[in-house]
Formats: sequence, C-alpha cells, structure tokens
Amino acid sequence: MTRSMEAVRARLGGFAYGGDYNPEQWSEDVWVEDLRLMREAKVSLVSVGIFSWARVEPRPGQFDFAWFDRVLDGLAENGIGACLATMTASPPAWLGRLYPETLPVTVDGTRLSHGSRQHYCPSSPIYRERAAELVRRIGERYGDHPAVALWHINNEYGCHLPACYCDESAVDFRRWLRSRYTDIDELNTAWYTDFWAQRYTDWDEILPPRAAPFHSNPGQRLDFARFTSDAFLACYRMEADILRAAAPSVPATTNFISSGASIDAFAWAEEMDVVSYDAYPDPWDRQSQREIAFNSDLMRSLRAGQPWLLMEQATSGVNWRDRNSPKAPGVMRLDSWQAVAQGADAVMFFQWRASQGGTEKFHAAMVPHAGENTRIFREVCALGDELARAREVAGSRVVADVALLLDWSSWWALEMDSHPSVDVRQVESSLAHYAPLFEAGVACDVVHPESDLSGYRLVIAPNLYSVSPQAARNLREYVRGGGHLAVSFFSGIVDDRDQVYLGGYPGAFRDVLGVWVEEFWPLPENGTVPVRGLGDQDTEVLGTVWSEQIHLEGAAAVASFAGGELAGSPAITRNEFGSGVAWYLGTRLPEDAMRGLVDGIRAEAGVAPVLPDLPAGVRAWERVAESGERYLLVLNRGEEPVRIPLPTPGTDVLQPGDPLTEVAVERRGVAVLRLARD
Repeated sequence: MTRSMEAVRARLGGFAYGGDYNPEQWSEDVWVEDLRLMREAKVSLVSVGIFSWARVEPRPGQFDFAWFDRVLDGLAENGIGACLATMTASPPAWLGRLYPETLPVTVDGTRLSHGSRQHYCPSSPIYRERAAELVRRIGERYGDHPAVALWHINNEYGCHLPACYCDESAVDFRRWLRSRYTDIDELNTAWYTDFWAQRYTDWDEILPPRAAPFHSNPGQRLDFARFTSDAFLACYRMEADILRAAAPSVPATTNFISSGASIDAFAWAEEMDVVSYDAYPDPWDRQSQREIAFNSDLMRSLRAGQPWLLMEQATSGVNWRDRNSPKAPGVMRLDSWQAVAQGADAVMFFQWRASQGGTEKFHAAMVPHAGENTRIFREVCALGDELARAREVAGSRVVADVALLLDWSSWWALEMDSHPSVDVRQVESSLAHYAPLFEAGVACDVVHPESDLSGYRLVIAPNLYSVSPQAARNLREYVRGGGHLAVSFFSGIVDDRDQVYLGGYPGAFRDVLGVWVEEFWPLPENGTVPVRGLGDQDTEVLGTVWSEQIHLEGAAAVASFAGGELAGSPAITRNEFGSGVAWYLGTRLPEDAMRGLVDGIRAEAGVAPVLPDLPAGVRAWERVAESGERYLLVLNRGEEPVRIPLPTPGTDVLQPGDPLTEVAVERRGVAVLRLARD
C-alpha cells in the first residue's frame, strides 16, 4: 500500500477525526474516561506523544516506554488510530544542561534556554544524534503496533524558532554553501560581495547573517533563509528515514503552520507522504479567515491535489492572541467542513482534553474544563457523526482552473530591507489577489512558478519579486501557448540571486507584459493614488501601497493614474502575447475594484465559480472522486438561511432522501450533496 493519505483513509475507513492527545498530563483513571468519550465522539485518530520526550527518556539513555505502551494498547483496543509523534520537538532539560551547544542562538547572540519548547539548534550534531536514537527506539517498538496509522515527525518546524545563528549553524551553513557553489569565487559573484568590500577569500570567513552595524548582505541573507529551511528539513528527513526502515508501510507527516515563512513548503512536500496543516483563524478577523482558506488551498496543491490532513484547529478560543475570541455556535463546524471542502481528508484539533495547567490551559479543547456536559463537546460529537456519515466523500479531490503563484525564495527576498517600500509584504499581497477568487467561489491552486501550468486557464502572480530564469521561461511559454496571466507590480525585478534584471523593469516579464517600468513611485504610509478607467470610464478608485511610471511596449492601457506626478500614465495594462493574454497591475486596487477586475480577467479566461450568484457569506466547493462522482459542499456563513438552486439534481449525503433541485442551508449551516451523473 502506498504511504499516503490513501493509506490512512483505508486504515480508518473514511475521514480521520480527533485531536492531539496528551495522556502524560493526566492520571490513568482519566485515560479510561478519555477512551469512553472518544468512542462517543466517533474519534478515529489522535496525535499522541508530541511532547513526551522527557517522560520516555527522563535521564540520558534511560528509557521508560511502559506507560506509553498502555496508552497505545488502550487506543488499539478501542479502534482508535494513533498519529504517533517522534517526541523530538521539545528536548528534555538534561539535554540543554549537559550539552548547552544544542540550545539555539538568536541573531544578536543570545542563547535561548529550556523552559518553553523548540529549544534546539537544528544543525546541532548532538541534538540530531539524541533525536535519532529516540526515534529508532520508537520505530522499533511501535512500527507494527496495531494502533499506529501515521508517524507525526517533530511538530510545527520553524514556529517559535525561525532560525539559529550559533557556531554549529555557521559550520553547517558553510557546508551547505560548499555544496551549492563550485568555489568561493562563484559565491562572491552570487552575493555581489564587491559591494561594501564584503568579498571572501576563505570559506571559514563566512558566518550566518548575525547582528551587524547596518543592513546585511542580501545574497547572504537569502541563502541563509534557504539553508535554514534545508537544515530543518534534514532533521525531518533523518527521522523519516529511520521510521520508514522500521515500518515501510506507515506514512509520515509533519504539521505546517500559517505563518511558516521560514519553511519552504514546496521543497518539503516532496519529502512528505501526507501534507498536514494547523489552522487557527481569528473569529474576529475576516483577513485571518481568508489566510486560512489560502493556506488550505496551498496544502492541497503541495502534492498535486492529494488530500491533506487538518492536524490542528481550535474548537473555540485559543490562548495566545492578545484577545481570544470564542467560536460562536456552529462556527467550529463551518471551519471543519471548509477544510474538507478545500480537500482535507482529516479534521483534528488541539487538543483532546483541556490542560489543567501550563501555557495552553485556556486553549479550547474537544473536552473542555467543564467536561462532557458542554456546548463544545456536543458540537464535537455532532461533527464526528457527520464526518462518519459522509465517509464516501473522503478521497475525492478539488479541481481548479486558476493557479496563484508563490515562491518562498521570492518571499524571503521580497521582505528584506533596502527596498522601495516596506509595505509590500507577501502574505498581504497574496491575499489581495486571492480574495476576489475566494469571495466569488472560484477554486484556486497555489503553485510554484516553475511548476507545470498547462492545466490552468488563469495564472496570477502577486508581487513575484524574485524570478529564476527557468520560472520566467515557464510563464512566458504558458502565455505564448494560450494561457491568461495577471502580474502585479514589483514582480520580475531580480533573479534567484537577488540581482536586478537590467534593461528596464520588470526585466523577467517585460516582453510578455508588453510594458517597461522606468521608475517606482511607492506611496507614503496610508497614501493613495486615484485610478480611472475601470468599469465606468469616469469613475475613480484609490490605489494603495504603490504606483510607478509605466511605458507601453505593445500593451494597451486599461486604466490610468488620475492624479499626482503620474497623472495620465498607465496603471493597469493588457497585452496579447502569442496565443495568450498578460495583464499588469501597477498599483494595489481597493477590494471592490480588485474583485471587479479579477472577475473580468477570469471571465475572459473562461473560469467560472462552482455556483454563480451566491448570497453574501455563502460559498460552494466541488470535490470529484476518481470514479467520477461529484460532491458539492455549500457553507453558509451568512446571518440568514438560504435556498440554493443546484446545477444538477443532488442527494443530501448528511440527511439522505429524495433527489433535490435546490438545497436549504440554515444560518451557519452546511450541506453536502452527491450530484447526479451527467
């Protein structure tokens, strides 16, 4: 059997449902109660052992797995699978005491201490050695245990420790650079070290980009970001190799986070059997909810549409924001089904039982402090029942006609200092271009610019600042072959070494866009620039963040700047290139205007929403099974119940009955329908 979500699904019989289980926090009489409640909630999978290293190896080389044996045996006896963690995310106190060099160091030279979590240097040979020994013992002991359905390697890499700057990291960084560059002269060329007399003559002169008198070398910083992602990946790969040798048929994963700018998920996904994600939307923040949707589409896209695992979410409020809002009744259900609608085959939470003490004691859980007689636990049980009834949907996939481009190297380079504006940020830019698609109900993949784009009708590149020559050729040939491309400002500016494409911006895309940019005119903080020509020719909208002096080289101006030094010059352009069309956005449009522009671009590209003209707050997704069976998932986040006409008759999966031509969805409701075959 392949090591994938398919293997987990076959093992569990449908959707995975459950959460992080931390029995070490409780006495064994509570474990018995836990198993009873898990059965009641139809829990099928729990992540277990994530922070158990100090309990299973209380002293160096002295292992105590007896208590953990009882935990796994209890899960197996109750038909509950284990997503078994390797326990390496939080080393025990003795490791830092005996080997202080395993503790991480910040950019300013501060060595961090034990007392929180993720207190390890990923490049430390001693950390890797002790972690490998622990993982070997776990693999040997539990590789064929009947409860084990999935390996959970480490936890949230890069979350609290985005990078380590210690001497061990410096040695590892130099080793990484030697493998990347043929000699030190090539490195000097790539880093443009003749600027500010930064040239190197010996590898031992090179350090991580630590605190310096002023801005550090951008080439050095970009490579250190790449190295850091690879250093963490080396830790993941080491553990995965040990576990695959011990249990070849058990898939392995680790959980990505929303703000994971330090981890190149595209590079990591190639090493993972199952993609997993921790989603924590802020109930008070609409943009946060869009970011979760964007990241859910990214998770699905990382392995070419393979179903993914929602490893963590909150049943209600979290503990780590300044102000932690609970989720209103029904919102947890909506969040969960939205993950499924966007391709997840697992719905899990942090955590099973709310902790009595510790930092996360006020983080909501499946079983609250008040126990089972609570709204949250009743909602947990109802959701478990629904997912069990909808098991036929598991394994189906989302198909998208639109791709939004994302490249971690470009992200890292975009947000370095010494740029025209600090307001150009990758997440904000991605969401500004993603929101019109999300609000219109258009499925969207998130892909790397060097990936195969031939299956997409429309590709959008938000602030793709750094573009490799290969990516530039890929996008050029995509448009030449008939594709539709939309590119925003400050894209195609530098190559993958962060060196400017000469001859006029945007150098990587100048021919395909049919424009050249002579000069950037970034806007002041909270500044705006009027733009005229979108929709009604006399209507003005206010662009934000950016403007620039654009010259036409074959493109046509769709809208122009209507004020300031750039008045009358192009702001939005359209260019026919080969058999395709390329659009260029020279400013950030306000949300309504951006929606209108993107609606027009996608309509021209032949991209339609799953269901047109949905009421405010209502969204629909479609999943398609390998058999051709189509499933429609409709979510109502609006304040009123709605009735939605169906494109073809459908049968309600959650409440089976006669075929429907329209579906009623209550406020904060969900409908899951099996559509009739064409």
